[in-house]
Amino acid sequence: MTKDSSPAAHNGRVQYEIDDDPSRIQPDAVWEWLSTEAYWGRQRSREDVMTQIANAWRVVGVYRADTGAQVGFARAVSDGVTFAYLADVFVIDGHRGDSLGKRILQLMIEDGPGRDFRWVLFTGDAHGLYEQFGFSAPDPTAMVRPARSPS
Repeated sequence: MTKDSSPAAHNGRVQYEIDDDPSRIQPDAVWEWLSTEAYWGRQRSREDVMTQIANAWRVVGVYRADTGAQVGFARAVSDGVTFAYLADVFVIDGHRGDSLGKRILQLMIEDGPGRDFRWVLFTGDAHGLYEQFGFSAPDPTAMVRPARSPS
């Protein structure tokens, strides 16, 4: 388990802990945000999200130090050797602007066991944040098969 609760983890009002302990994840908080706010996550059922959390290679959560409430999240799937897929990265409104997204990625990617892996993600926003961690447009070795629409 890795935890980041450094003094820099505050905005003057609230202190935060960033942690990769899967037992701290609050599935209700993750489901609430993904099912109502995420443009990419609304098609999934609650059961789908719970399965994805349970089967994730790694998860990182952000928690208010004073209440323990979860206010951010990211998960990754991986082969555990050379490749990882980053998904469901979010910080709840009202807690943004304190570099929490950057600190989630730091713990997930740079400070985690997949530091030297090839990482991928699909996103329509926050490209500047992900570029700080080495993400860029696909190279000629990448191909993607889009999801099929339900028939």
